[in-house]
Amino acid sequence: MTLSLALTAAALLAAEPPNLPAGHPPLGSEAQRPAAASQGLPEGHPTFGSSPSGAADPGAMPEGHPPMTGRAPPTAAELLQQLDGMQGLREREKTFEIASSLGKLYYTNGRAADAIPYFLQAEEKGKAARELFLAQREKLGKAAVQNPTEAKCGFSPATPVEEMASVAAERAKKGDTAGAAACARAALEPVLEVESMRANAHFLSGDVAGALKTYERVLEVEPTSADALFGRSALLYETKGEDLKSLQSAHEGFEAFLAAHPDSPRAALARKLGRMTDEAVKAGGMAKWQVSRAEDRRIRASKLDLSRGGPMMAQGPMAGGGLRGGGAAGPMAGGGDNTAAPNISQETVQAMQNVERTPELEAQLTQTVEQGEDLLAKGRYDEALAAYRQVMPLRPDGRVKAGLAWTLVGLGKPTADRVWGVAVGSDPAAVDQLGETLKAKGDMKGAKALWTKLAASAPDYASQASLQAKLSQ
Repeated sequence: MTLSLALTAAALLAAEPPNLPAGHPPLGSEAQRPAAASQGLPEGHPTFGSSPSGAADPGAMPEGHPPMTGRAPPTAAELLQQLDGMQGLREREKTFEIASSLGKLYYTNGRAADAIPYFLQAEEKGKAARELFLAQREKLGKAAVQNPTEAKCGFSPATPVEEMASVAAERAKKGDTAGAAACARAALEPVLEVESMRANAHFLSGDVAGALKTYERVLEVEPTSADALFGRSALLYETKGEDLKSLQSAHEGFEAFLAAHPDSPRAALARKLGRMTDEAVKAGGMAKWQVSRAEDRRIRASKLDLSRGGPMMAQGPMAGGGLRGGGAAGPMAGGGDNTAAPNISQETVQAMQNVERTPELEAQLTQTVEQGEDLLAKGRYDEALAAYRQVMPLRPDGRVKAGLAWTLVGLGKPTADRVWGVAVGSDPAAVDQLGETLKAKGDMKGAKALWTKLAASAPDYASQASLQAKLSQ
């Protein structure tokens, strides 16, 4: 909605004579303007038409232009205040354009409940077009509704809704079912926008039933409406969690939204909500689904209890190998001594991959990493390796890779060079920071050894980060 349209609505509805100077032409007059010499305008008023010399007068204004006061146009808050003071404003007869503009003005300024009466008035002006369209579409059967250009409706963006509805009615009288349906559908385009906003306004006002009913009105005319499909489905998901029929309808709505609007910014959310709604249906309702999710999280947490050194192994780029006969393999296995990773089941691997990242878990992971760094600074590499193995599957970041690599170097493992190369190649700054951590914890010898190896492995980074200055400390 433009501010000029709202201002026009306010001016038309105020029904108060404008405060124009004597002799000013009436606003909207179609009469021939008088000659400049006979206008009798106040002193200093710009003349209409051409200047005496025949050149265009730069101060001239169009016929019927309201007086220029020099004041800025009113803000939305000021305009709403003026509208609130107009007695009987809601009850006055309005065109679709004026009623919808007033509704949008209230809606977009956080007054959803006040917008609804104006939206309803606007929709009433489109009632004839709706009824005509639904009737003509039924006559068309499976044939697609043409667009207004194909049907040669002759509408412009400024054609009023009522005028478009009249054109559609005339086409219907002549037996032009396809043309009538196309023109009536074009007339309903701005009406559907208003109905979608009214549905949102009902929801914001706490009227869930009103919102659902209005979304369904939009879908009756336009089954692929993005706003109505998503809004209705989301509302059913949020408010009808124990009604399996409603949940199934919500799931179907999300699927329809994705099919019609795969590139929508809301597609990812629709996909997630659709999956969750489907799971809730299969569980027998939202409450049962929440219980099953809580139990699933409890089982996963019991298998990932870091405080008890649960059965974990490294996965992903740091692990190499894979599972053989259900056991751990690859460079993290350690070669058969007491540093080897214990055997774990495929179920546990799946649990590690799907574990929910709660704040508590993240805090526990950070604490375990810090414990590993303390152990490194003290030269207790076997214990540090156990700590890093617990964290790696869930947080394979640069800090953890650096600690794990330096641990393997300290233990002299055959896999140390390859894991060190991965850590340095992916995040040399994290390896550098581990040296700072060791230094801060009193292991200056270990820090210098790490920086020396880092300088040899990544000379470009060493030059950039001035590692030689650290080594000369």
